[in-house]
Amino acid sequence: MTAREDPASRRTAAIVFAVGVTCALHVGKLPVAIPVLREALGLPLVQAGFLLSLVQLAGMTLGLAVGLTADRLGPRRVMLVGLVLLALGSALGSVAPGTGVLLLSRVVEGMGFLLAVLPAPGLLRQRVLHAPTLSRALGWWGAYMPLGTALALFFGAALMGAVGWRWAWALLALLSLCAAAVLAHCVSVDVQSDGHDTVPRLAKWGPRLKRTLAAPGPWWVALAFFLYSGQWLAVVGFLPTIYAQAGYGAVAVGALSALAAGINMAGNIGAGRLLAQGVRPGVLLAAGFCVMGLGSMIAFTAVGYPLWQYVAVLAFSGVGGLIPGTLFALAVVLAPGEDTVSTTVGWMQQFSAMGQFIGPPLVAWVATQTGGWQSTWWVTGTSSVLGLLLAGRLQAAWHRRVE
Repeated sequence: MTAREDPASRRTAAIVFAVGVTCALHVGKLPVAIPVLREALGLPLVQAGFLLSLVQLAGMTLGLAVGLTADRLGPRRVMLVGLVLLALGSALGSVAPGTGVLLLSRVVEGMGFLLAVLPAPGLLRQRVLHAPTLSRALGWWGAYMPLGTALALFFGAALMGAVGWRWAWALLALLSLCAAAVLAHCVSVDVQSDGHDTVPRLAKWGPRLKRTLAAPGPWWVALAFFLYSGQWLAVVGFLPTIYAQAGYGAVAVGALSALAAGINMAGNIGAGRLLAQGVRPGVLLAAGFCVMGLGSMIAFTAVGYPLWQYVAVLAFSGVGGLIPGTLFALAVVLAPGEDTVSTTVGWMQQFSAMGQFIGPPLVAWVATQTGGWQSTWWVTGTSSVLGLLLAGRLQAAWHRRVE
């Protein structure tokens, strides 16, 4: 049976994607809860921004170390540990007596999230051997975050209204444990004919780390993800707050925000398909950053034209989805060796988390200083211009590896 026809590879890809979606729910559950938490706890906007981005603290500081560990121990093992830790963090948050413990629970969730999602591209690289199928699988993987965020935004308000935010946190903890059980049962450890698992006997951390950071490719994909992730979470993460301030009802806020997050999937999946058809990655990255820059400018400056603002947000998120789908595929190609794929993804995840940690508080600070959201497009616009410059670098690096 050829790799193209291998049903086990497709099943593994589907399970890994589903696991990623359950993890993304923990990131997406907070934006819709911010208005409730601000009212209940009296959180100022900037502190709410840090609460939104605090889940990224582990990725910002430990992404590279987790990538090295996943390359050493195997991605499946690390993902299982992460799912259990994610469940523990959400359970802790559900019983938090105050803001301090809630913040701590987000740090624990962040560590679990990092361990659960960072090794996934490496796992796909091990199990999906047909190149076009792998490109499509990585494109789908890039969509796990927007889909999970959209589901949380769409159903979160209704769920929290029905059972309260504490029970919502507890239910998500249970969901993570279920995801761990499915991954453990359905994605077994590969074994060789001698009965040993196929996790390679790799070089120690030092040499692999040196090879990864000495290569230009991992730096370019990491910086590009930093510029993308910070502005995407800043815009989509504050949409519920912006619409609530504009007087929209909870149902409308959830639906509008969910569509804006979910449409990002189209770009991610489209990137995988276009790459499989031979479209150059630099073209996809340039298109994504151009539309994100223009879309954010219109969204924040076209005051009095809500329809055009929302169309601009949809374009910002939808076409911008080309960027993560392309970068996950590039990370696999530009890793300096087979034994550094998760390490490269870890470096990219570390910069992605840094962008998501910095982006929302920075945009919130600009909005606070200027008395509104109309000037915040300078942050997203600058990120997009820098991203265009990186697109050329990544195209050149990709060309050298594949030609």
